Parts: sequence; structure tokens; C-alpha cells
Amino acid sequence: MNNQPLAVVTGAGSGIGAAIATELSRRGHYVVVADINEDAAELVAASLSAGEAMRLDVTNADAVEQAVQGIVASHGRLDVWVSNAGISKMERFVDISPADLARTFEVNTYGVFYCGQSAARAMIALHRPGIIVNTASMAAKQGKAPFLADYVASKFAVLGLTQAMALELAPHQIRVNSVCPGFVATPMQTRELAWEAELRGTTPDDVRQGWINDTPLARLQTPEDVAKVVAFLASDDAAFLTGEAISVNGGAFMD
Repeated sequence: MNNQPLAVVTGAGSGIGAAIATELSRRGHYVVVADINEDAAELVAASLSAGEAMRLDVTNADAVEQAVQGIVASHGRLDVWVSNAGISKMERFVDISPADLARTFEVNTYGVFYCGQSAARAMIALHRPGIIVNTASMAAKQGKAPFLADYVASKFAVLGLTQAMALELAPHQIRVNSVCPGFVATPMQTRELAWEAELRGTTPDDVRQGWINDTPLARLQTPEDVAKVVAFLASDDAAFLTGEAISVNGGAFMD
């Protein structure tokens, strides 16, 4: 069995998740790259110094539990779990369908719950300290996110869940924190630019510039900006941090 610390990152086939997997690998972790798109996960895993790919649907609680148990059986450890998988779809509040609302919560909230629950069970059974990091959003701290009411609600829920997990898991030396990215240049953001432009009757370039104007550091952030904060939370430098929601947004939202 590998003696490297083992980290699992969900939604790691692209964007923020891929950057987190890469950064954790660079800092010495063996990384399980989990994504519902197995081909994408395999491409990321192949680029790491040590890791493997896994297809994982975070909305399937049984599948998540089986995945966690399989990882522990194969590697004998589970040190870090990053619940990063998430989705968005822009619609006016009055037009969001029950199906879209349910799907948003299934991935963004229930997925974080299922993954955190199974990871925590495994960490407790291993009698080892553990680290769980949940990807929330700047939209988890403010409702000022146009055309994303269901997304906002799902991410606010992630912050509450993070705090509840942190409190209950602290006696087991499991730290639970979240990161709250802002305007990150990812494939998801490309879709959101097009959606918001259509809803506002403008162009994606104008929307992008508006996002930059709303960011005091005057640029869109990169997935790597987020990944480095996640790596910090997964390190001993954050040994006394739990239940926190770290804003990583260039000052677009300050709390």
C-alpha cells in the first residue's frame, strides 16, 4: 500500500476540480480523480505524478459509499476528501422548474452530504485524523447572483452543512472547511457567460468585463487560485481551522 497521504477530489475531470487534483498531487498526495465523466477523470489522473481515475455520481449515495469503501480497501487510508462536484444553470427565478431545482440540490447539496458522510464514516473507522473540504461559492454568502436562485440556495446550504459537520466531527479530529470561489475561468463559467448575456440582452464579453469590474483585484480568477487555498486547508498549516468558509474571489465579496 502507498504511504503517501491519499486525497479524493470529486468533479475533478475539469476546471477547479482538476486544478485541485493537480495541486494536491504536486504537494505529495496520491489523488483519486473522481468525476461522472470517466474519460475526463482519466485524462487528469494520467497527468499526475501519482493517482487514479474513478467514475462517481455524487447524487447516488450507495455508489458514493461503495467508492469510499473500495478506496479504503485498496489503499488502507483516506486522508483528504474534497467535495467539489457542482452544477449551475441560469434562469430567472420565476422560470426555474421543479426539476431544475431538484437537480441543482441533488448535485450541489445532497452530493456534498453523501460524500462527506461516507468519507467521515471511513475516517472514523480508520481511527486517523481527516480533512474534508467542500467547494461552496461566493454565492453561498450573498444573494446578489442574478439568475442563480437555486444555485445560491444550494450553496448557502453547503455552508450550513460544513459548520454542522465540523462541530460533530471535531471529536474525531476531522476538520471540515469550505472554499467560496468567485468568478472563476472554467467551462462552467463559459456557459454562464452565454446564459447571462442572453438573459440580459448583451454579449458574453460585456458580461465578462462586468465581472472583472466587480472584482477589486481586476481579473477573473483561475482554478489554480482556488486549488492553492484548498491545498492550504488540507495541510498542517490549517491545523486549527474548522467550520470556516474561506472567500477566494479577489475581493468581489468581502465578509
